[in-house]
Amino acid sequence: MENRTSQDMTADFRKTANRVSLVSLALNIGLSLLKLLSGIISGSGAMISDAIHSASDVFSTIIVMIGVTAASKKADADHAYGHERFESIASVILAVILAETGIAIGWGGISVIIGGNYGKIEAPGLPALIAAVVSVALKEWMYHYTKKAAKRINSDALMADAWHHRSDALSSVGAFVGILGARLGLPILDSYASVLISVFIIKAAVDIFRDAAGKMVDKSCDDETVEKIRAVILSREGVRGIDELKTRLFGSRIYVDVEIRADSELSLRVSHGIAEDVHSSIEKEFPGIKHCMVHVNPDE
Repeated sequence: MENRTSQDMTADFRKTANRVSLVSLALNIGLSLLKLLSGIISGSGAMISDAIHSASDVFSTIIVMIGVTAASKKADADHAYGHERFESIASVILAVILAETGIAIGWGGISVIIGGNYGKIEAPGLPALIAAVVSVALKEWMYHYTKKAAKRINSDALMADAWHHRSDALSSVGAFVGILGARLGLPILDSYASVLISVFIIKAAVDIFRDAAGKMVDKSCDDETVEKIRAVILSREGVRGIDELKTRLFGSRIYVDVEIRADSELSLRVSHGIAEDVHSSIEKEFPGIKHCMVHVNPDE
């Protein structure tokens, strides 16, 4: 059974994620319209393409909201361990979208470089350049805002969405370089910038995918976390040692199974009290742990 700390954590998780997602939705819609309008007025194809990219972020944020809502549902008869893995599924979907974005940006740059079509690009107007600067600043702020919230509530889907904001900021950097280059008579700069930016975006997508996939196949916690859990267990009165300690990631939460040793002459009631103390101490010290199972072995 989940303790009160875990329930509070779930409520805070859902509330924070949905608030950040709503902010992202509103800003992405406004930014998409700004880019589209400035692109049309300035005759900038790069800015119009960037507007479409920002519009795609609306879709990714909706995926985050769906994933978070599903992941925060309480356990039921069909899902006795809860629904946290739905968030990992959302992260995998976002990683794929992010990778497709990076590939598209990179391929577009490579195609222009190989084809030599950059000489036909006309210099866009100043509004497109201003819109690119606004986009970079706003998207970078959204990245840090979303990343901070994702770290606070330990949300994989929200972190993936933060990187989607960062990919849009990098895309806008490419648009800025392209627009500025075209105005200076060097439109090829846009293509080289796009190829470089795509590498960073694809790397972020791969990292997100690997992390989310690992949490869907019962991957163990990192060594540092395991050692901290071990230290807490050994610090409890009555614990003579640890026979086995296993952890597994379940979405953004952690399950712990531990076998401790206690004096074989102790009564069942006292041994149970030691196990309860270990259980409570672990879940209190590590709010990210959803459940801890403690088994007591006799220390002969």
